[in-house]
Amino acid sequence: MKNHTPSRAAHYDLSYDNFRVGLYAEIRREAFGEDIGQNSWHTADEQERFLTWLELSAGKRLLDVACGAGGPALRIGSTSGCAVAGVDIHGAAVATAQALAKERGLNERSEFRAADASQGLPFADGSFDAITCIDALNHFPDRPKMLAEFARLLKTGGRLLFTDPLIISGPMSNAEIAIRTSAGFYLVVPRGYDELVIAEAGLQLLLAQDVTENMSRVADARHRARSVRTEALREIEGHQPFEQEQEFLAVTATLAREGRLSRYVFVAQKGHTTPSLAG
Repeated sequence: MKNHTPSRAAHYDLSYDNFRVGLYAEIRREAFGEDIGQNSWHTADEQERFLTWLELSAGKRLLDVACGAGGPALRIGSTSGCAVAGVDIHGAAVATAQALAKERGLNERSEFRAADASQGLPFADGSFDAITCIDALNHFPDRPKMLAEFARLLKTGGRLLFTDPLIISGPMSNAEIAIRTSAGFYLVVPRGYDELVIAEAGLQLLLAQDVTENMSRVADARHRARSVRTEALREIEGHQPFEQEQEFLAVTATLAREGRLSRYVFVAQKGHTTPSLAG
C-alpha cells in the first residue's frame, strides 16, 4: 500500500474540473446506472426512495449542503417542482451547477453558492422545508455544530436527510483507514453517534437505515469503469493520482462489502411529532 499525501482540494478539484469531460460522463453512467451528476455513492433509484421521505413539492424549498456539481439537487427540483439552493466549497463545482441550472431551465428557482458550510451557512433562520447532505457530512470536523446549523435553517416540520458513509462496523487496519480517508479531513464515527448528535440538535429522528450496499456496488463499479480507461485517465489525472483513486475505490468497496465500514441514511424532523418512517 502506498503513502498518501492528503489533498482534499486537489482530489475534488480534479473531479469537478473534469466533470463535463465526456470520459467522466461515461464512467458515471457505467458506475451509477444513471448519470444524475453525482460524485458519491448516491444513485438515481436511491434518490427516488429518499424523496418519498422528504415530502417536497412546488412551493417548497430545499437546501443541498456540499452540493457538488448540482446534478442531484437539480434532479430533485425538476421532479418535485420545489426550489433548490446548493452550497459547496469548490468553486469549479458551483460554476458547473450554475451552468447546468441554466441549461435545464431551472435557474429561476435554483441558486448555487460557493461557501464553507463549516463556517456557517448564508441563509436566514427557517429558510428551508428540507435539507440534504449526501456523503459529505463526514468532511466537517464539528458535527454537533453542523446539525445545530441545519436545525436553525429548517422550518418547523422541515426534514433533514443525510448519509454517513464512515460508520465503524468492524475491524480495520491503520493502512485501510489511511487510504479510505486520504482525500482530506474525514470524521469516522461509531454506530449510534449520529443518532446522539441529531437528538442534541433538538431534532426528532424518523429513520436510520443501512445503505452500505450502494457504497460497495458503486465503488466497485467505478473502479472497473476507470480500469478499462486507464491510459486516458492517466493522461488527464497523472499516474500517481490515478493509482491513488483506484486504491481508494478498491479499499472502499472491500470495507463496505465485508461490513467493516458502513453507510447509513438518517432522516430527522424539526418539531411536530411524526411516526417513524417505514424503511
